[in-house]
Amino acid sequence: MSSLIEEAKRVLKLEAQALISLIDKLDSAFDLAIGMLDDCKGRVIVTGMGKSGLIGKKIASTLSSIGVPSTFLHPAEAIHGDLGMVTRSDVVLAISNSGETEELISLIPHLKRFNVPLLVMSGNPASTLSKSADAYIDISVSEEACPFNTVPTASSTAALAMGDALAVALIKKRGFKEEDFALIHPGGTLGKKLLIKVKDLMHTGEGLPLIPEGTPMMKALVEISSKRLGIGVITDSAGRVRGVLTDGDLRRGIEKWGKDFFDLKAEEAMSPNPKSVPAEELAAKALSIMEAHSITALVVPDADGRPVGIIHIHEILKKGIA
Repeated sequence: MSSLIEEAKRVLKLEAQALISLIDKLDSAFDLAIGMLDDCKGRVIVTGMGKSGLIGKKIASTLSSIGVPSTFLHPAEAIHGDLGMVTRSDVVLAISNSGETEELISLIPHLKRFNVPLLVMSGNPASTLSKSADAYIDISVSEEACPFNTVPTASSTAALAMGDALAVALIKKRGFKEEDFALIHPGGTLGKKLLIKVKDLMHTGEGLPLIPEGTPMMKALVEISSKRLGIGVITDSAGRVRGVLTDGDLRRGIEKWGKDFFDLKAEEAMSPNPKSVPAEELAAKALSIMEAHSITALVVPDADGRPVGIIHIHEILKKGIA
């Protein structure tokens, strides 16, 4: 094994150990921090210089993605005018491994003057920044992973992981659900799975291949073919779903009756009690039913059992739901 691979293993082990060491550092201050973030009526303003700033941008993005309005404020820009974006309703989350970052320390008088809560994540509990905090979270590591013990590596990993811990704890405290996540991510795969319903994709009205019982087979075939869904819904005298006639039923019917198949009534070859799905059900659930039963379409009945739609697997897959 090459020396470079050995070095990479050393780095990964050291950073893994740094993360594990954070567990014992968690105390009541973490609960206090969660309370501050949860009670925030404005935005969480995340700030940090250099690598800490890059981690801060990710934390702000993660918090926003779980419904906690957050933004990143560059501390150098803040002390040259951008502090005006910080209000009394906000909470500031400052990240600094040393806790002595000059640009961050310059923010303290302003925050104290306007009573803006300050949450600090730092590797130095005795630092100026940490001592000024309303809540301090210890993210100290025993050493950096670089050979010089100077380049932010293990420390930035620790900050990133602690940011995730804050976000996930907030998810639990607020009872944040998948559906809530989907509302914030409507363009993503999860959003599509949790927001798009059967009624949004089903074929309705003139697009429905409805075949009253007693319809001659040839006429039924014309109806099925014209609607291009590979299925026809057989209805009784009250308009309720009685069965379906699918491409598979047609093949099996011809195999069973030969040319006499075309002299039958539609209901004589149908599949009774077809699989169905409510219009308000998620399209993802409809797809699951189709896959479980190896079918490509489901009837959508109303409360009285009358067909109001048909949802086809192709429409679901086109939306990226899988």
